Amino acid sequence: MSVKVVVLGAAGRMGKTLIRFILEEKVPVLKLHGAVDLWDAPGLGQDAGVLAGCKEAGINLTNNLEPVARDADVIIDFSSHFGTAGNAPRIAEWGTAWVVGTTGLNEEELTAIHAASEKTAVVHSGNMSLGINLLCNLIEAGARALKGKGFDVEVIERHHNQKKDAPSGTALMLGQAAADGYEWSLKETQMDGRTGLPGARPEKEIGFHAVRGGDIVGDHTVMFAGTGELLELSHRATSREVFASGALQAAAWVAGKPAGLYSMKDVLGL
Repeated sequence: MSVKVVVLGAAGRMGKTLIRFILEEKVPVLKLHGAVDLWDAPGLGQDAGVLAGCKEAGINLTNNLEPVARDADVIIDFSSHFGTAGNAPRIAEWGTAWVVGTTGLNEEELTAIHAASEKTAVVHSGNMSLGINLLCNLIEAGARALKGKGFDVEVIERHHNQKKDAPSGTALMLGQAAADGYEWSLKETQMDGRTGLPGARPEKEIGFHAVRGGDIVGDHTVMFAGTGELLELSHRATSREVFASGALQAAAWVAGKPAGLYSMKDVLGL
């Protein structure tokens, strides 16, 4: 049985990688069913496979999601925060399974995704790689062990100079893992950067620091800073292909699943 996939955000770097991997049959069960992006995306009307730098797909890039998504099995979404949230009610209505890798979502936009998961199966993650999701488990376990022992938490993330949101979705995942281990509310303890005279660091704070430059795919470090010792847990992505591979695994896994909100930990069995 094949799984019909629509790539949303198909003209972007991740979208092109996903299309190339599907056409190269990295996950043989997945078949490209549609490639969709904004009305002003370069290459509209052209073959999606050629635009992705591989063989012809026989499917053209379009800006109309509905005709291809209604009878698809899964939508893989790496579009934009407003596009993802705006499409949520329609995707819920169609009942098409949805893999959401879009980052930079605010509370209202996250609420739209969660509402859609009441009617269809949704995998949502700030990062689709195995390594990052394993790192989240390690950070939560580490924070639980260090709870109450005077270790401050800081999250440092580095990305390419074209990334639009900060902190990254991955950084927020890692910060949430630390907050879960400490039994803190991330919303109440998050501090994004420091400037001027912010004063001494409070005990209950998780700091986030964003570096942007060059073509860095994604570097993340969580620092537990105690008195007399420093523990750092890090992950470095050397290719965005790891995210595409994870998203394709999620698409194959979620097809046919009952409505609900799933994570990459569910997909990977972590």
